[in-house]
Amino acid sequence: MSPIFAQDANVNEGKTLFVGKCQSCHAPDMKSNSTGPALGGVTGRWEDAGKLHEWIRNNQKLIASGYPKAVEVSKISSTAMSTFPDLTDEQINSVLAYIEAKASGALDKDKGNAGAAGGAGAEASSQNNIMYGVVSLILALVALVLIYVNFNLQKAARDAEKVKAAPSLPVYRNKTYLAIAAIVLFIVGGYFTTKGMINVNRQIHYEPEQPIFYSHKVHAGINQINCLYCHGNAWESKTAAIPSVNVCMNCHKTIQKYNGPELKNKEGHVVDGTKEIQKLYDYAGFDPANPDAWDASKAKPIEWVKIHNLPDHVYFNHSQHIRVGNVQCQTCHGEITGMDEVYQFSELSMGWCVNCHRNTKVNFNVDSTGGNQYYSIYEKFHNDIKSGKMDSVTVKDIGGLECQKCHY
Repeated sequence: MSPIFAQDANVNEGKTLFVGKCQSCHAPDMKSNSTGPALGGVTGRWEDAGKLHEWIRNNQKLIASGYPKAVEVSKISSTAMSTFPDLTDEQINSVLAYIEAKASGALDKDKGNAGAAGGAGAEASSQNNIMYGVVSLILALVALVLIYVNFNLQKAARDAEKVKAAPSLPVYRNKTYLAIAAIVLFIVGGYFTTKGMINVNRQIHYEPEQPIFYSHKVHAGINQINCLYCHGNAWESKTAAIPSVNVCMNCHKTIQKYNGPELKNKEGHVVDGTKEIQKLYDYAGFDPANPDAWDASKAKPIEWVKIHNLPDHVYFNHSQHIRVGNVQCQTCHGEITGMDEVYQFSELSMGWCVNCHRNTKVNFNVDSTGGNQYYSIYEKFHNDIKSGKMDSVTVKDIGGLECQKCHY
């Protein structure tokens, strides 16, 4: 990889940008051709890094200028590349760094190392738990010994002074024992009750059976259909929305048989993809033997079972997160491109959202080349960044933890 792309390149940010902007046309392994060519080694194929940046921002303009490399690349695919005028040089460098790291296999090695480190961390954590358990057991034994010694010393003192001991009471009538038992039960019962109530309605791993077996792995993963093709409302409104039957039929009017990899439901049973397409036709009122006679007005909506549910008093706006905040779908929904039947990946709790707001940086670098112009009103933060008091601004800093932001 050229050094100009390695400097200050954030591979993690590059991955996020690649998934959101590039993966719909370019293969994620960087080695296979898709709608667009394989991207592995792209930095070495362009002698002028500045021209590569121009190509990514507006390839049509560079082609029109007659730049030889741009004209050459434009002939590789019949599909015109999208333009990305909003990307900064740093963001482009991050994307290129991710492409080269992925193509070289460096990320797979890091993943293996991370797995080993994770295993070592888990082993260390297990050892710590054992150590704490042993220490707790020793302290408990010491406490019992001290109680026994204290009891015998008191008995010896009474015998020496010839004081008659009070008659012993059975355990169930001893107020001290009853009080201790009540306190222990209150603490243990309160802990488990609180823990159980906190998880009410979080629905993690909730995976209901749907009327049609729709595989996101096949559609968004293998065929790389952009999420916004079906959930376009997520770009411009509060809700992501469920696509209508007509959207499905845009493709399945011609794709009438399933020829992809074997499908299995969560119980491990094989699913017949072609039969699932026929279910779609039943909802659409479509006869594949007579496609020209299809009357779309007779279609009925598919009764999908909603998976992700928020309390009624919670306000969440998809467009604010996806379009303004550049949050990727996978952040909340998990690796959706690898799921056959979708399940709830994140807990979607208040604490989960608040932690995200505390850690997520906003696109605050407002200048002539980039940044969200809305943030120009935060003069204090700009001054603090210039003076070195702050190095970045998070959602928390711009009011992301205020109650009325999320609650009506």
